[in-house]
Formats: sequence, C-alpha cells, structure tokens
Amino acid sequence: MVNDVLTGAFAPVVTPFLSDGRPDVDRFIAHCRWLLAQGAGLAPFGTNSEANSMSALERMALLDALIDAGLPPARMLPGTGACSAPEAAQLSRHAVQRGCAGVLMLPPFFYKGISDDGLYAFYAEVIARIADPRLRLYLYHIPALSGVPISHGVIERLLRDFPGIVVGIKDSSGDWDNLRTMLERFPELAIFPASESFISRTRPLGARGCISATVNINPGPISRLVTQWDGPEGQVLQAGVDRVRQIAQARPMIAALKEVLAEGLGEPGWRRVRAPLVGLAPEAAQALHAELAEAGFKL
Repeated sequence: MVNDVLTGAFAPVVTPFLSDGRPDVDRFIAHCRWLLAQGAGLAPFGTNSEANSMSALERMALLDALIDAGLPPARMLPGTGACSAPEAAQLSRHAVQRGCAGVLMLPPFFYKGISDDGLYAFYAEVIARIADPRLRLYLYHIPALSGVPISHGVIERLLRDFPGIVVGIKDSSGDWDNLRTMLERFPELAIFPASESFISRTRPLGARGCISATVNINPGPISRLVTQWDGPEGQVLQAGVDRVRQIAQARPMIAALKEVLAEGLGEPGWRRVRAPLVGLAPEAAQALHAELAEAGFKL
C-alpha cells in the first residue's frame, strides 16, 4: 500500500499576469494562500495554469516564490510535463529538491501515435534522469489535449518497475468506464478524476479526491465534498458543485475562471491571459456572472 500519497481537492492554479506579460507573483501567492485556507491543495502549472504557455524558468521561479513565501510544499503537486525528457526531468528534479509532495507529468505531447513502448521509455528515462528516491510521480492522462493516451498497459509496467515512485494519476479523459476500470485494476494507485462531478461515484471506489479547474473558484465546497461525500450533506454538496462546474465549463475554462476571480475580487488584472488564449467578451462575461448569481454562487 502507498501511504505517502496526496488526498483532497487540488486546484490546477490559474496564473495571473502583469500588463507586460510577466507572471504576477504577488497575486499568484495570494491566490494560493486563499486556496489552502479553504482546504484545497495546489497543483500549479497544470492545464488551466497556462503552463504550456510558460517557460521552464518561469515555472520554477513561481514554485520557488510560493515556497519561499512559506506555503507548504507538502500540499503541492506541480505540473512538470514537457515534450523533452531533459526538460521534464529538470522541472521535476527542482520540485523534488524543494520538497513538493509529488509531480504531475503529462506525456510527451507533440508526436502522435506513440507506441506503449515509446511512452514507457519516456517516463523511464525521466525517472532515471531525476535519480532521486524522493520522487513521487503522478501521471497525467488527458488524451483530448495531449493526443497521447496513457494506456493501462503502460501504467501496469510503470507500477511494476518503479514501485513507490509512480504513485498516482490524474484522469482527464472524462470516460467513466476508463476511470472505473483504473480504480478497480490499480487499487495501489492514487487516482484523481479531473472533475468534482465524479467525487460521489469515485470516492467509494478508492479515488483520492479530484484535481479540478473549478477548485480555483469553489475550493471550500469541493474540499468538503471530498471528505463528506457520504455524510448527510453529501448530496447537497454534490449538486451545488456540479452546478458551478456546468456553468464554468460551458465557456472557455481558463478565461471563465479568471473572469470570476477578476469580478469577485475587484481585480481586473485577473482577466489577462497569454496568447494564443483570449479573455471572455463582455457579453459572455455578463452571462457567466448572471448564471452564477442565479445558482447562488459567491466567490
């Protein structure tokens, strides 16, 4: 049994930017403090962090800023995926050396049609380059964006050859059958669905929580659902977080999350995204806020 894996609701932390395009370090730290205070964990440099629009140096500098500001690395699962094994290893080694609980690693996402042997070889090379027994690697299965599915065969080989190193996976496939099969087939794996909408179905099967975009704006209720899914308020909590999720994901998610933060905090700078993304149009933003207000949502 793995006994040092993470549990809870984790936010792929949205990254604020200054008017000149640089990451807004102070606002980033403040957002992460608020997420932790609401009971959530931090998964910076995930998909909704715009991580693949950032350099490795920017990602490492932001991680350093969080930890140097006193935020606990034991509640951090930074994204360290890259198309090259040396860069993925560099990002991961840095996170391990800073004491992070684990790293969340995309497959190499440029080449398509990769064989299981090739994908296994990539992860094996990254692990060898890091060469640190403290590494806790969480795979990141998001085939709709990466174009590179992580098959059950690859998971089985990695668990066999790197026990205690490969410890978990985020499943962003949205495929209930795949998620349920992984929970049944790999009970030793810390499995995190990418949506809080799966919590009540997956917690009884052993899922550890979720790593979800909307934790950025709804951390308290989602965190409570992870621990109280089977309590008297479980169904009410599930219905509430589902409604917020449905409203947010009906728009471009990153722009929607930043719009909610900008409006709720009175900080227009939150609306900035990096090209090639664009923010919500004013009419789309108005509709978003109207729907959230109708649902009783408050940041």
